[in-house]
Amino acid sequence: MKNLLILTASIGALSAAAPAFGADFAAQPITIKAPPLLVAAPINDWTGYYIGINGGWGSSHNCWDFNGVTPEGCHNSTGGTVGGQIGYRWQIFKTVYGIEGQGNWADFSGSNVSTAFPGTTVSTRTDAFGLLTGHIGYALDAVLLYAKGGAAVTSNIYHINSVATGAEVARNNDVRWGGALGAGIEVSLTPSWSAGVEYDHLLMQGSNVTFPTAVGADRVHQDVDLITARLNYKFSPVFAK
Repeated sequence: MKNLLILTASIGALSAAAPAFGADFAAQPITIKAPPLLVAAPINDWTGYYIGINGGWGSSHNCWDFNGVTPEGCHNSTGGTVGGQIGYRWQIFKTVYGIEGQGNWADFSGSNVSTAFPGTTVSTRTDAFGLLTGHIGYALDAVLLYAKGGAAVTSNIYHINSVATGAEVARNNDVRWGGALGAGIEVSLTPSWSAGVEYDHLLMQGSNVTFPTAVGADRVHQDVDLITARLNYKFSPVFAK
């Protein structure tokens, strides 16, 4: 009986205290933390000095005219190329301006049987080329689309060989200048590294090639197509300044 009275009294006390406890609990302010502010990802900046390597494929289209008058035919000299580039870019809003120098070793070789002298073959080998170009592009944050144009130079070796024996009849070489037009796309991989693909067309001046051991000379016309993959390293802004 005593225990029943104690239990009854306890339940009554708890019942009386509950409204007050609930009121006190409801009166407590509720603190809600604001979500953290989202930080925008940094915008890629293409400004700065850069240096890189490139490699790919090229084709030199060569047409020979004996003494500049009589056609001897045309051939494509194709092969691989590898080289390097160095340049500087300025980004103003989304427009990117730049200047670049490029130098490449090449192995573009090809030949054809002379249509004027069927007993001989004429061949052209381009063993090096260089470009000095200005660039203008449009930046889509980490992607850069650009066009380029400027000067080009090629180093070439010319051969005349016997069809019957393959023996060399005459040989000479030259360095010629021309123009370059191109376009490419480059993607920023990290703040310093980027990779891309580029196409270039070189329009070279015709060259008069004289062969000391042969009678007469040839007028050789040339244009070149290049496709290269590129990998660039951009120096830090501290270095760029």
